[in-house]
Amino acid sequence: MSLCDYLGIDLEYVVWGLAAGFLLLLLLLISSFIKIGKLKKKYLKFMGDSEALSLEERITGQIEEIERLTESDEIEKDKIQMLEEQMKNTFQKIGLVKYDAFNEMGGKLSFTLALLNDKNDGFIINAMHSREGCYTYIKEIIAGKSIIVLASEEKEALDMALNYK
Repeated sequence: MSLCDYLGIDLEYVVWGLAAGFLLLLLLLISSFIKIGKLKKKYLKFMGDSEALSLEERITGQIEEIERLTESDEIEKDKIQMLEEQMKNTFQKIGLVKYDAFNEMGGKLSFTLALLNDKNDGFIINAMHSREGCYTYIKEIIAGKSIIVLASEEKEALDMALNYK
């Protein structure tokens, strides 16, 4: 008496069950190969070709690049701040008035030029043109004011410079 007879199992059902299990396992194996193939494609795409750097080397290289860029950024920020400080001392505000100094030449050949920095410090140049020659005067401006009395054209040029945008 065989084990199948003893348990009351028909051998045909066992064979069919094993065949069904085999097919199920075969389908699972094919599915696994397909998933592994897709993962391999993604892995190769991520890692590059066979001569590509390892992931650790890539990350290390990226970190070094970020550190280099950070240092460069700090240097550039310092340069920009230095330029901004220097710009405060450059002439940024301008006022120019042309006029006829002696009402004799028939043209506005005389002029007054006001140049001021960010703190409203600077100077006014007044060039008066006449038949005999050209006379040039300069007056110092501190905090938007002159200690020397200004002519009307000089005041106008100074106001233009103070309101310069």
